[in-house]
Parts: sequence; structure tokens; C-alpha cells
Amino acid sequence: MIIERPSASRGHGPATVAWLDSRHTFSFGDYYDPAWMGFGVLRVINEDRVAPGAGFPTHGHANMEILSYVLDGALAHEDSTGGGGVIRPGELQWMSAGHGVRHSEFNGSRTEPVHFLQIWLQPDRVNATPAYAQRAATGGDGWQLLASPDGRDGSLAIRQDALVRNARPAADTAVDLVLDPGRRYWLHVAQGTVEANGRALAAGDALGFEGESGPLQVTARGNGADVLLFDLPA
Repeated sequence: MIIERPSASRGHGPATVAWLDSRHTFSFGDYYDPAWMGFGVLRVINEDRVAPGAGFPTHGHANMEILSYVLDGALAHEDSTGGGGVIRPGELQWMSAGHGVRHSEFNGSRTEPVHFLQIWLQPDRVNATPAYAQRAATGGDGWQLLASPDGRDGSLAIRQDALVRNARPAADTAVDLVLDPGRRYWLHVAQGTVEANGRALAAGDALGFEGESGPLQVTARGNGADVLLFDLPA
């Protein structure tokens, strides 16, 4: 089964926060749709744009794997584990909330907006010790592994049987992956336009794959693209 999630159908909010423009792939905050509560262990993909100098003040989370992927601008992070830094385009940040962590996320610039994806995955264990790390996506040909359960190939070692891959193909260049019917996959177009097995997708569009086998081919159009692929337990 292939599930389509067009960008235009996502939730939008919050209307009461002037400094934040957010699009929700799945139910989040004031946006609730029982048809879109997540995709397996993938619980949240929020596309956030934060005004210069603004951001999310210190608040708490528990028992969630939280990834931030910056598309434009700079995102400044601090948390109660001592983790912190500025995340820039193409970099992925991982924060495992574990038994509880407090953190803040602010635009690292006073003059330019920051545009990033906030991603939550349910962990494979509860009440673990909180942890933090970040890494850069170096681009290049093919899929690059950004996160995995065992930290293979220099990826971030997250607490879930999930693989997060990134590809940034140039125009008219394809990247391929063979789908395992025993896994779920979620393809999210972060930037640009692509064709995925003949389906035209633009920034914010997504496809979910359940019980599908055979090749997945993603071909960039226009000026190229930036795509994320989540390989998840069934």
C-alpha cells in the first residue's frame, strides 16, 4: 500500500504565535486529525519557520527521540544534559528525551529566519538516560545514512529500530533503494521537486509505503532536491 500525504493537506498552526509558521504532517498541538496520528513509530514531522531572534523557550519532554534537520538559517539549542550548539543547513541534531529533559530551541540569527524540520520517533525503551548529539549530512551521490540503531557508518545512534537516510540529488539525477515488504517507509521531500516511482512530489509532500517490495527510485527535477527517507519497523 502507498499512502499519499500532499503538503497542502497538512495541519497549519499555531495561529496565535506570530513568530512561528508550522506545517504538521501528523497530529500535533492544536492540530488533531485521527486519520493522521503518525506512521508506525514516526510520530511527528513539523516543518517550522521561526522569525529572527524568536524561538521555543525552555520546556520539557520525556520518552521521545527528537531530531531536528535544518534547511535554511541557524538553530540554537540548549538542554539540561549540557548539550548545545548551533545547527546549520544540512545538519541533523538528535536529542533522546529519556526519563526527562528540558531544552530550548531559538533562531540563531537576529536578522534571518530559520527553516527546519522537527521530527519525533517513539523510542524502543522508556526512562533511559537523556542524550544529545549532532552530525552533518555531507551530500554526495546516493543515500546517506544519518541515524540508525547502532550508529553504523558514522550515523547518529538513536534508540529505535529505524534508519534515517538523506539524499540531495542534482537535477535529473536518481537515487534508488530496494524496499523490504517487512518494513515501513516514509519519504518526505524537504526541498525541491522529485518524481518517486512516477509520482510527482514537491517540497512538503510525502509518501508512505507499507508491505511494498521492489525498487524505489527518486529522481530530482528542477534545481535538485533534498529528501529524507525513514525506514521503520512494521
